[in-house]
Amino acid sequence: MTLRFILGDQLSTSISSLSDLEGNDIILMAEVMEEATYVPHHPKKIAFLFSAMRHFAQKLLTEGFRVQYITLEDPHNTGSLTEELSRAIEGFNPSRIVVTEPGEYRVLSLMKGWSQRFGLPVEIRSDDRFLATHKEFDEWAKGKSQLRMEYFYREMRKKYSILIEKDGTPIGGRWNFDKENRKPPPKTLKVPKRLSHKKSPIVQEVLALVRRRFGHHFGNLEPFHYAVTAEQANLELEQFLNEILPFFGDYQDAMVAGEPYLFHSLLSSYLNAGLLLPLDVCRKAEAAYQAGKAPLNAVEGFIRQILGWREFIRGVYWLHMPHYGEQNYLQATRPLPAFFWGAPTNMFCVAEVVRHTQEHAYSHHIQRLMITGNFALLAGLEVKAVQEWYLAVYSDAYEWVEMPNTLGMALYGDGGLVASKPYAASGNYIQRMSNFCSHCSYNPNEVLGEQACPFNALYWDFLARHETRFRANQRMRYMYAVWDKFSGEKQNAIRAEARKVLQRMANGNL
Repeated sequence: MTLRFILGDQLSTSISSLSDLEGNDIILMAEVMEEATYVPHHPKKIAFLFSAMRHFAQKLLTEGFRVQYITLEDPHNTGSLTEELSRAIEGFNPSRIVVTEPGEYRVLSLMKGWSQRFGLPVEIRSDDRFLATHKEFDEWAKGKSQLRMEYFYREMRKKYSILIEKDGTPIGGRWNFDKENRKPPPKTLKVPKRLSHKKSPIVQEVLALVRRRFGHHFGNLEPFHYAVTAEQANLELEQFLNEILPFFGDYQDAMVAGEPYLFHSLLSSYLNAGLLLPLDVCRKAEAAYQAGKAPLNAVEGFIRQILGWREFIRGVYWLHMPHYGEQNYLQATRPLPAFFWGAPTNMFCVAEVVRHTQEHAYSHHIQRLMITGNFALLAGLEVKAVQEWYLAVYSDAYEWVEMPNTLGMALYGDGGLVASKPYAASGNYIQRMSNFCSHCSYNPNEVLGEQACPFNALYWDFLARHETRFRANQRMRYMYAVWDKFSGEKQNAIRAEARKVLQRMANGNL
């Protein structure tokens, strides 16, 4: 008999560890405190995963398979994956263990020690739900000092023949339509209402558990609208394709007060937990374009997030771990300010994005990159603290996807391995791409003084502080050309203003 251990982000019936499942095999699943608390995960994230795990186990049981499911409050629950596996081995005496590789390096390290610990063969299978193997990515990356998603994405498009003409060229004559996807939000923007799923007894039970055990974690547990089965996740996919995707491209960079979702898909949590499969999602989006239901710039931009960016980021993570997580190229060391955890701040943009995060365990990718990430970059916030925050507060966050996005893309902590330049921006960008500034007590057009947007002085100070690193970067020449036009007196005043901003941040009155 084989014992097959399924993790909380492996909720796919096609998962490799179940591919040769036999009737007398045991499927082990466990809710463990160790995984729920290694960072203080958002209550919605915990509720989503526990609910989805329990529904997945129920599905397997109804299909006639043997499932050993350990709930968090099982009186015998040891609180760790390894010890729950130990209990299952003692109880069932299997001849071998089969698992699918995990999404996090620390869990893989655990798995690699299991065979010696238990004296049993442990087969760690590749996760073939992803569209690029580790070997494929490593071969593509070999010899490159910088890794650029765009070129990897083109190879993936060709491999799966998605949005490709018969002669091998991209449909529309271009690989990337990103320049068409940067429209600011119009004042009359109307956003479709999203689905909310009926709460099963399982979900209600989990919500009570999370309220009881994790109510002290940052984030609001309710209202809870998440899909918790593959069927429900596919309903959300269909709504996105039919009602939302047509507008996704134009406004994917837009930010609007009171609108945490806009035209984003909300599918990343379901993809990362296994309720949806990436190739299936890409094929359906391509079909929407072919049927004339959505324009090419929207469909290409959406597919690029999955087939390109998601696969690229995973490749970077596994190629460079474990040392990747220790990098801090810009030597950022300032403590995370309390307003990242919901304390008051007069910066409306930051407060709004943190509020979205607190209420929904979600904030779309531009808000993560250009508001909270941009502020962390400009202020020099400590890299590991920022990473842990992103990992804790978003329902789609696992280390393989969070770390390269945060460390590499947002914080430039890997020295340019992922990003060709730091994604640093002043209040001008926020004003152009959102309506946040119209609600703010700070003025995005001011650099100096009490009413000046803090992003402005921090932006110029960031450029001055790291001039030796970035002045030669071709993509930053214009920024330094503008800085050079300021008089020495003005430059000194801006840097003094930045010091004041950082002091107010430290004092809790920014």
